Amino acid sequence: MEKLNRQELVDLFKTLVSIHSPAKHEKNMGDFVTKFMRDLGAEIYADNSNEKFGGDLGSIFCKLEGTVPGEGVTISVHLDVVQPNEGVKPIEDGDIIKTDGTTTLGADDKGGVACVLYALKYLVDHHYDHEPIWVIFTPGEETGLIGARNIDWQEVYKHMQPSKRVIVVDNAGPSKYVAYKAPTATNYRLIAHGKAAHGGIEPEKGINAIMILAETILQYKTARVDNETTANISIFKADGPTNVVQNYAEAYGEMRSHSEEKIEKYLAEYEEIGKKTAAKYGGSFKLVKEWQYPRLNSPDDCAFAKEFIEVYKQIGVDAELQVIGGGSDANFFAYEGFNSIIIGVGMINPHTVREAIDVREMLVACQALLKFWKK
Repeated sequence: MEKLNRQELVDLFKTLVSIHSPAKHEKNMGDFVTKFMRDLGAEIYADNSNEKFGGDLGSIFCKLEGTVPGEGVTISVHLDVVQPNEGVKPIEDGDIIKTDGTTTLGADDKGGVACVLYALKYLVDHHYDHEPIWVIFTPGEETGLIGARNIDWQEVYKHMQPSKRVIVVDNAGPSKYVAYKAPTATNYRLIAHGKAAHGGIEPEKGINAIMILAETILQYKTARVDNETTANISIFKADGPTNVVQNYAEAYGEMRSHSEEKIEKYLAEYEEIGKKTAAKYGGSFKLVKEWQYPRLNSPDDCAFAKEFIEVYKQIGVDAELQVIGGGSDANFFAYEGFNSIIIGVGMINPHTVREAIDVREMLVACQALLKFWKK
């Protein structure tokens, strides 16, 4: 086991969370990690993908030349955080770092950033042999994975060719979990049209779009649709005065599944139910789909994931393979042909003002990365 400096890691994490970096405003974080990596001797390429989504920073690609030949590995973390996050006041409570309850902590994913930067500096400072290491810092992960989504890989490959094995350091919970599988997701919009009429004088002449849409949704199977699929409806909108039969209503939801075919099947059923219900009332119905991100799946029957499981065992951690229900940058890396796995650093209650991080788990993640890199 390496003799890691706990306080140095904590101080680095606190420095990172003090840099405000909501999605589309990560430039100050980008400047910090660029200087840090440059000081380690890394080659750096910053893309201009932010021009596609209106942010102030694109993705940053770094390469540490290997001291020994080999395929190497790519590491990825994201630089944005979930709001409210301005003015973070980190509080140490034993091995837990939390906030004062007025902001998120930003452990997602600055915990990951801190572990990667600290471990890389330790590796370089101790002159350990290692194969090439690439690091990708992405923006906008928390707002639809817009950083990873908009990478122009053909342009990246003109500057560097990252290893197709990528470890995304952005999993919630204990560091021991190695995620290798995650769903694809599609958002959907349900639209019902009826016919307006005066609600107090001649309501019989109206067709209430709210009733069409409500009855439609009541027939849907949602939540846990099957063992691979979930569906949720979170927004229902209809706006009009109380004395008018509403002629328009819409709702928004998402469906996630480890099978693209199942999403197509279930959403086709949703549309058919809506059309039949609307026809019963004399109205109309439409379902509009918007693909969000691809699925993550192991292309090598979990060989890479199991290799990292073995690394954990070598440092005394009983690690486990994990299937997760959310999307991350790893999904888009997989779409590009990367063999992606996701590890954690001890995030607790991410995306809330109760967010915290366990320093012990951060140290485990650093030990695992170093064990994996060292040759």
